[in-house]
Amino acid sequence: MRVAMIGTGYVGLVSGACFSDFGHDVVCVDKDASKIERLEQNIMPIYEPGLDALVEKNVKAGRLAFTTDLAKAVPGADAVFIAVGTPSRRGDGHADLSYVYAAAEEIAAAITTYTVVVTKSTVPVGTGAEVEAIIQKVRPDLKPGVHFSVASNPEFLREGAAIDDFKRPDRVVVGAQDDKARETMKELYRPLYINETPIVFTNRVTSELIKYAANAFLATKITFINEMADLCEKVGANVQQVAKGIGLDGRIGSKFLHAGPGYGGSCFPKDTLALVRTAQQHESPVRIVEQVVEINADRKKAMINRVRAMAGGDLSGKTIAVLGLTFKPNTDDMRDSPSLDLVPALIDAGATVRAHDPEGMEEAKKLLPDALVYCDGPYQAMEGADIAVILTEWTNYRALDLDRVKSLLSAPKIVDLRNVYDPAQMERDGFEYSSIGRPTTS
Repeated sequence: MRVAMIGTGYVGLVSGACFSDFGHDVVCVDKDASKIERLEQNIMPIYEPGLDALVEKNVKAGRLAFTTDLAKAVPGADAVFIAVGTPSRRGDGHADLSYVYAAAEEIAAAITTYTVVVTKSTVPVGTGAEVEAIIQKVRPDLKPGVHFSVASNPEFLREGAAIDDFKRPDRVVVGAQDDKARETMKELYRPLYINETPIVFTNRVTSELIKYAANAFLATKITFINEMADLCEKVGANVQQVAKGIGLDGRIGSKFLHAGPGYGGSCFPKDTLALVRTAQQHESPVRIVEQVVEINADRKKAMINRVRAMAGGDLSGKTIAVLGLTFKPNTDDMRDSPSLDLVPALIDAGATVRAHDPEGMEEAKKLLPDALVYCDGPYQAMEGADIAVILTEWTNYRALDLDRVKSLLSAPKIVDLRNVYDPAQMERDGFEYSSIGRPTTS
């Protein structure tokens, strides 16, 4: 099948590369000429394990190409995916759909044969209907279900594991209004039938809501275990054991029950806020999700208190080593990362901050204060520091040479916001150690 992917961001590039690996002919489109030029040189705009090799393989096979010219990519395509950004709109939290609507207008002008226009971007309920209306407005000669269809096919990709998630998904969700669109989408995902992947066909609005509901539920799970962690600290319980005890219940499950500094990234903060605004707009407030949004924002701001406590109440003049800046490991994504709250707060409190991240430092330089000192490795960051803070659970930080760490720090103090190390062992090794929701000794 012929596929055009509009947008070469995280979702568009991963999806396009994976579809081409299924055997489809894919053209990825982006208005950023420099990005397209770099992609043609196999230089990825994002860090995602295995993506560069996947792109290179399919470009060489002639199944994957890149262009800035949407008008040449769309004609003759069986499916055109809209995978452009939908950031939170400043001021009101609604999803900004201007890029989606602009893409729809350009696609409409370029359609020559029956085409399924698919929203891959995370979009609010009703966006598919609006895209359909835009296409009809631009091209009154095109009839829905005859000359084109609009479908919803939300992505469920985890950064750092996106290729595997695309090829071995828990499920594929497709929202379509007519059989012609459903058959096209079924054929597009036919390679997944070998793995017996569940493909859920529904209408567009249901598909759109599934995506928001899924992310809001996972964000709620994270926020719940974070609040349990705070309670554990008050009563002397261990949040990891609480998480295991409830996670073994098949009705609950063990995933997303890891206490930490709060969720971040490109999806959960944006999508929970957009769901809240959509629900308010339809006079059906989602009060649980409203609280999740508020609690998570407060939690990220409160992490400085844990570092301040380790410093004896005053951070002025202290040197803090921060290990990890991205919102999670195996990505260079800094969007809504806890570091965007913690690092500026530490600097504002008078601390010198030295940081390391295996992949995120170039992105961090665009977002964090100029006063932040970037280091080549975790040990360089900790040299002479008063406190080390583990902020992202990169593999690089999971097996640090603790004797070396102790020799580098001015005092053996670690604030572990990801519960990487065992509190009892750290105490035996002579560290003053603080983590999330766990007693010092078991």
